[in-house]
Amino acid sequence: MTFIKKTLASSIALAAATVMATSAQAEMSDGEVRIGYLADMSGTYRDLAGPGGLEALNMAVEDFGGSVNGAAIDVFSADDNNSADVGANTVRGWIDQDNVDMVAGMVASSVVIAVTKVLEENDGLGIISGSAASSITNEHCTPNHIHWVYDTYPLANGTAKAIVDQGGDTWFMLTADYAFGHALEGDVTKVVEENGGEIVGGVRHPFPTSDFSSYILQAQGSGAKIVGLANAGADTVNAINTASQFGLTQAGQQLAGLLVFLNDVHAMGLETTQGLLLTTGWYWNMDDESREWAERYYERVGRMPTMVQAGIYSSTMHYLKAVEEAGTDDPETVRAQMAEMPVNDFFSRNGRIREDGRMVHDMYLAEVKSPEASTHEWDLYEILATIPAEEAFRPLSESQCKLVQN
Repeated sequence: MTFIKKTLASSIALAAATVMATSAQAEMSDGEVRIGYLADMSGTYRDLAGPGGLEALNMAVEDFGGSVNGAAIDVFSADDNNSADVGANTVRGWIDQDNVDMVAGMVASSVVIAVTKVLEENDGLGIISGSAASSITNEHCTPNHIHWVYDTYPLANGTAKAIVDQGGDTWFMLTADYAFGHALEGDVTKVVEENGGEIVGGVRHPFPTSDFSSYILQAQGSGAKIVGLANAGADTVNAINTASQFGLTQAGQQLAGLLVFLNDVHAMGLETTQGLLLTTGWYWNMDDESREWAERYYERVGRMPTMVQAGIYSSTMHYLKAVEEAGTDDPETVRAQMAEMPVNDFFSRNGRIREDGRMVHDMYLAEVKSPEASTHEWDLYEILATIPAEEAFRPLSESQCKLVQN
């Protein structure tokens, strides 16, 4: 009799657990949470996000346990080849054929703007970690995407303001000729002029570009104290190397790398980059929490992570926590849940998601170390100052986003 009672009780408990699990999974489309990772996997921005960003996303999925409320997490990935058409068509296929719930990664701004239009048309959700254009949560904002790591507004405010304050008041802009470059140039121009400086000239180069000789010669001829590089990735590396070969800094001019990443500094070396001022959203050696995660990443990848790769992990974890809390992967519900939850982890300090989709958090002014000051291969930055979250990003009072009530 006791055995029968125990067996019956166990059966009821098992049935109840099965019903609960089935109910939880029923709230997830197709019984799974599906994430698509879209990035440049083989070109200019490969080291910035690329395969390393996918590894960071997979780390987040593993650390979360591989499922949400009993629903498995499935990851898709694709190379967008820095093509807006390729990116948009890939995401459209993911939504139509694979029922992908959230698209992560995304670097080139032209790709991002095309993809976010697809997401808005199809009621999807995207979290952008690699792109820099501040327009993504300004004139190109949608209710279907969130911008996580950084954008051109804090980069301009952090780096350009610091340089003008130190006497670098005449600028020549060397700009990548697409949405990101234009946005960065515009933000830098505004900051320089508001702080008493002047843009004395500029030139726009195709994306990507391998030969910067003619552009550096124009910069030298301008007589500007500062040559601002409104580009990124391999373009920035090529421009700085060409400037070194032409002796630009020896002639009294200074380079301002307005979007310089850890992988760029590592590739060029401290001899070439020492003393360079830059603004970053995160640095692996900031504190114990950052170091712990970065060292785990290093064991898997063999390189220290960029701020973009760290941001991909952070944003994925925040998304999965929101899905768990909301009990669904419905994009609108999850985005609202994400906005309700503060973002405080190894990546973000004082983070929150605003109505325009911008995740605001503390940013940092850094200086590249000299070879003598560096203790090992990846000891590259000295953090000089913290730029508080509310000061770093574009104020909502200046926003053109249709979601913001001014």
